[in-house]
Amino acid sequence: MNRIDPASSGDERTILVSLLDYHRATMLDKTAGLDAAQLAARTTVSTLTLGGLLRHLTYVEDIWLVRRFRGEDMPEPWASAPWSDDPDWELTSAAGLSPETLRSDYVAAIERSRAVLSEADFDALAAVPDQHGAVWNLRGIIAHLIEETAQHNGHADIIREALDGTVSD
Repeated sequence: MNRIDPASSGDERTILVSLLDYHRATMLDKTAGLDAAQLAARTTVSTLTLGGLLRHLTYVEDIWLVRRFRGEDMPEPWASAPWSDDPDWELTSAAGLSPETLRSDYVAAIERSRAVLSEADFDALAAVPDQHGAVWNLRGIIAHLIEETAQHNGHADIIREALDGTVSD
Protein backbone atom coordinates (compact mmCIF):
# COMPACT_ATOMS: atom_id res chain seq x y z
CA MET A 1 0.00 0.00 0.00
CA ASN A 2 1.58 3.26 -1.13
CA ARG A 3 1.43 6.31 1.11
CA ILE A 4 -0.10 9.03 -1.04
CA ASP A 5 -1.06 12.45 0.29
CA PRO A 6 -4.82 12.72 0.77
CA ALA A 7 -6.86 14.53 -1.84
CA SER A 8 -6.99 18.28 -1.28
CA SER A 9 -10.18 18.67 -3.27
CA GLY A 10 -12.97 16.55 -4.63
CA ASP A 11 -16.24 15.16 -3.45
CA GLU A 12 -16.81 13.95 0.09
CA ARG A 13 -16.08 10.30 -0.70
CA THR A 14 -12.81 11.12 -2.45
CA ILE A 15 -11.55 13.31 0.38
CA LEU A 16 -12.59 11.06 3.28
CA VAL A 17 -11.48 7.77 1.73
CA SER A 18 -8.15 9.24 0.61
CA LEU A 19 -7.56 10.58 4.13
CA LEU A 20 -8.34 7.17 5.62
CA ASP A 21 -6.04 5.46 3.11
CA TYR A 22 -3.28 7.94 3.93
CA HIS A 23 -3.47 7.08 7.63
CA ARG A 24 -3.66 3.34 6.91
CA ALA A 25 -0.53 3.56 4.77
CA THR A 26 1.14 5.65 7.47
CA MET A 27 0.70 2.82 9.99
CA LEU A 28 2.14 0.32 7.52
CA ASP A 29 5.04 2.69 6.88
CA LYS A 30 5.74 3.12 10.61
CA THR A 31 5.93 -0.64 11.08
CA ALA A 32 7.91 -1.46 7.92
CA GLY A 33 11.20 -3.29 8.18
CA LEU A 34 10.81 -4.38 11.79
CA ASP A 35 11.27 -7.92 13.04
CA ALA A 36 8.96 -9.78 15.43
CA ALA A 37 10.93 -8.73 18.52
CA GLN A 38 10.75 -5.06 17.54
CA LEU A 39 7.02 -5.28 16.82
CA ALA A 40 6.49 -6.85 20.27
CA ALA A 41 8.80 -4.44 22.14
CA ARG A 42 7.43 -2.17 24.84
CA THR A 43 9.29 1.13 24.95
CA THR A 44 7.48 2.89 27.81
CA VAL A 45 5.38 1.96 30.82
CA SER A 46 2.53 1.46 28.36
CA THR A 47 1.79 -2.06 27.15
CA LEU A 48 1.28 -0.76 23.59
CA THR A 49 3.49 -2.26 20.91
CA LEU A 50 3.68 -1.63 17.19
CA GLY A 51 2.47 -5.17 16.54
CA GLY A 52 -0.40 -4.63 18.96
CA LEU A 53 -1.35 -1.43 17.15
CA LEU A 54 -1.35 -3.22 13.78
CA ARG A 55 -3.52 -6.00 15.22
CA HIS A 56 -5.86 -3.53 16.91
CA LEU A 57 -6.39 -1.54 13.73
CA THR A 58 -7.08 -4.77 11.86
CA TYR A 59 -9.80 -5.49 14.41
CA VAL A 60 -11.14 -1.93 14.19
CA GLU A 61 -11.58 -2.21 10.41
CA ASP A 62 -13.50 -5.47 10.78
CA ILE A 63 -15.65 -4.56 13.77
CA TRP A 64 -16.80 -1.28 12.27
CA LEU A 65 -17.33 -2.19 8.63
CA VAL A 66 -17.87 -5.95 8.50
CA ARG A 67 -19.73 -6.47 11.78
CA ARG A 68 -21.46 -3.20 12.56
CA PHE A 69 -22.05 -1.68 9.14
CA ARG A 70 -22.74 -4.80 7.11
CA GLY A 71 -24.08 -6.88 10.00
CA GLU A 72 -21.98 -9.89 9.02
CA ASP A 73 -20.29 -12.29 11.41
CA MET A 74 -16.75 -11.35 12.30
CA PRO A 75 -14.10 -13.17 10.26
CA GLU A 76 -11.36 -15.17 11.92
CA PRO A 77 -9.42 -14.73 14.08
CA TRP A 78 -11.99 -12.51 15.80
CA ALA A 79 -14.89 -14.98 15.68
CA SER A 80 -13.10 -17.55 17.84
CA ALA A 81 -10.92 -15.21 19.92
CA PRO A 82 -11.00 -15.77 23.69
CA TRP A 83 -12.53 -12.36 24.49
CA SER A 84 -13.94 -13.49 27.86
CA ASP A 85 -10.43 -14.52 28.98
CA ASP A 86 -8.69 -11.46 27.52
CA PRO A 87 -10.76 -8.40 26.54
CA ASP A 88 -7.64 -6.91 24.93
CA TRP A 89 -6.87 -10.05 22.94
CA GLU A 90 -6.30 -8.19 19.68
CA LEU A 91 -3.48 -6.28 21.39
CA THR A 92 -1.96 -9.10 23.41
CA SER A 93 -2.12 -11.79 20.71
CA ALA A 94 0.07 -9.77 18.36
CA ALA A 95 3.28 -10.80 20.14
CA GLY A 96 2.91 -14.36 18.86
CA LEU A 97 2.54 -13.39 15.22
CA SER A 98 5.11 -12.77 12.52
CA PRO A 99 5.56 -9.31 11.03
CA GLU A 100 4.32 -10.70 7.70
CA THR A 101 1.10 -12.00 9.29
CA LEU A 102 0.43 -8.78 11.19
CA ARG A 103 0.90 -6.65 8.10
CA SER A 104 -0.92 -8.95 5.66
CA ASP A 105 -3.87 -9.34 8.03
CA TYR A 106 -4.15 -5.54 8.25
CA VAL A 107 -3.99 -5.18 4.47
CA ALA A 108 -6.67 -7.89 4.10
CA ALA A 109 -8.94 -6.05 6.54
CA ILE A 110 -8.37 -2.82 4.61
CA GLU A 111 -9.40 -4.61 1.41
CA ARG A 112 -12.60 -5.89 3.09
CA SER A 113 -13.30 -2.34 4.21
CA ARG A 114 -12.64 -0.90 0.77
CA ALA A 115 -15.21 -3.30 -0.68
CA VAL A 116 -17.80 -1.94 1.75
CA LEU A 117 -16.83 1.68 1.07
CA SER A 118 -16.98 1.24 -2.69
CA GLU A 119 -20.56 0.07 -2.76
CA ALA A 120 -22.38 1.81 0.11
CA ASP A 121 -23.94 5.25 0.40
CA PHE A 122 -22.51 7.52 3.10
CA ASP A 123 -26.00 8.06 4.53
CA ALA A 124 -26.66 4.33 4.88
CA LEU A 125 -27.09 3.20 8.48
CA ALA A 126 -25.14 0.42 10.14
CA ALA A 127 -26.94 -2.89 10.52
CA VAL A 128 -25.75 -3.33 14.11
CA PRO A 129 -25.63 -0.63 16.81
CA ASP A 130 -22.41 0.10 18.64
CA GLN A 131 -21.78 -1.02 22.24
CA HIS A 132 -23.81 1.99 23.51
CA GLY A 133 -26.81 1.34 21.25
CA ALA A 134 -26.04 4.12 18.74
CA VAL A 135 -26.62 3.40 15.06
CA TRP A 136 -23.96 5.07 12.94
CA ASN A 137 -24.13 6.00 9.29
CA LEU A 138 -21.22 5.17 6.99
CA ARG A 139 -20.00 8.78 6.99
CA GLY A 140 -19.67 8.69 10.79
CA ILE A 141 -17.91 5.33 10.66
CA ILE A 142 -15.36 6.64 8.16
CA ALA A 143 -14.74 9.70 10.34
CA HIS A 144 -14.23 7.41 13.33
CA LEU A 145 -11.81 5.17 11.41
CA ILE A 146 -9.80 8.23 10.35
CA GLU A 147 -9.69 9.48 13.95
CA GLU A 148 -8.71 6.13 15.43
CA THR A 149 -6.07 5.34 12.83
CA ALA A 150 -4.54 8.82 13.09
CA GLN A 151 -4.49 8.59 16.90
CA HIS A 152 -2.65 5.28 16.79
CA ASN A 153 -0.21 6.65 14.21
CA GLY A 154 0.82 9.14 16.89
CA HIS A 155 1.44 6.27 19.30
CA ALA A 156 3.39 4.44 16.59
CA ASP A 157 5.56 7.53 16.00
CA ILE A 158 6.70 7.53 19.61
CA ILE A 159 7.25 3.78 19.80
CA ARG A 160 9.17 3.63 16.52
CA GLU A 161 11.43 6.53 17.44
CA ALA A 162 12.19 4.89 20.80
CA LEU A 163 12.99 1.58 19.05
CA ASP A 164 15.44 2.70 16.41
CA GLY A 165 15.37 6.47 16.07
CA THR A 166 13.24 6.43 12.92
CA VAL A 167 11.02 9.47 12.60
CA SER A 168 8.58 10.22 9.82
CA ASP A 169 6.29 13.01 8.80
